Amino acid sequence: MEKKTPLYDTHVKYGGSIVEFGGFLLPVQYETGIKKEHMAVRTQCGLFDVSHMGEILVQGPKALDYLNYVLTNDFNGMKDGRARYSPMCNENGGTVDDLIVYKRGDNDYFVVVNAANKDKDYAWMKDKEAEGVEVTDVSDQYGQLALQGPKAQEILEKLVPADMIPAGYYTANFEGEINGIPCIISRTGYTGEDGFEIYMAADKAPEFWETLMEAGKEEDLIPCGLGARDTLRLEASMPLYGHEMNDEISPKTAGLGFAVKMDKPEFIGKEAMEAAMPLKEKRVGLKAVSRGILREHCEVFNDGKLVGHTTSGTFMPYLGGSYAMAILDADQTEVGNKLQVVVRGRSIDVEVVPLPFYKRDQK
Repeated sequence: MEKKTPLYDTHVKYGGSIVEFGGFLLPVQYETGIKKEHMAVRTQCGLFDVSHMGEILVQGPKALDYLNYVLTNDFNGMKDGRARYSPMCNENGGTVDDLIVYKRGDNDYFVVVNAANKDKDYAWMKDKEAEGVEVTDVSDQYGQLALQGPKAQEILEKLVPADMIPAGYYTANFEGEINGIPCIISRTGYTGEDGFEIYMAADKAPEFWETLMEAGKEEDLIPCGLGARDTLRLEASMPLYGHEMNDEISPKTAGLGFAVKMDKPEFIGKEAMEAAMPLKEKRVGLKAVSRGILREHCEVFNDGKLVGHTTSGTFMPYLGGSYAMAILDADQTEVGNKLQVVVRGRSIDVEVVPLPFYKRDQK
């Protein structure tokens, strides 16, 4: 049976079109439509319910050693209030999930995982639990809102003092407060824009939503659904589990080598990734140069030879064209390479282009 986030009734009130996603009933869009929601985040600001994401605590005197073993990134030297992105791999070098780790204090870490994988991730992490580490699923305790777009800080400044707002990307304030209600304010997001992810007690999420919507009236803040969240992350070339990575695709193949620290003495999947070098496949960007909309999970050819497959694809509202991410044979990944993608039996001409497709400093 599908779950409801604490904001389900709010989405109905605001005219959200509800669909099932990751085991939750969530709005795919509102009456404004995906394109307008996408453009609002690129030019003004949008508000998302991301309460379906999972939250897991990793605590204890061996918490740092545990994270460095279970995850591919290196968490040594991490300061309190910092966040760090990391894949989590299996012994074969495939990706169990990708996640964000926040350091709340010594021996105390707050881990945010993908909604559809939460139970799987928790079971995987719990199975690796050792003496001196306690792994706890606290997902049901939290609601989470994402305030994203160039006007996000202006809106938040109406509600909290400036020194409560995290200044740096991938930093967080665990002592935040809005209208007297405690919250975590994190300068993170999944849209390619500046913005914040705000965590609060689950039963306070509807109040937070209304407070943010009221504060953002002058900035034309609008609610946004899953559809815009996906087109925004795709336009910004952010990988999504089940598309650019899965239990068989390594983070190195997915272009996430920056978060895989091979100089660490040991982590799960390291030996398999070492054995797989040099890479036989790589993630790339594709741009349609003939008519047609690129889609996910379509075959890619070079003059009749199968050379890979798309992982995500659609029309990009802000860029005004059709783009896709794809995993291709390594010898096909040079920028400018001309290829063909077959979508529903029709061939679309594409070329390999640099990633990311969109960066906010390009505006």
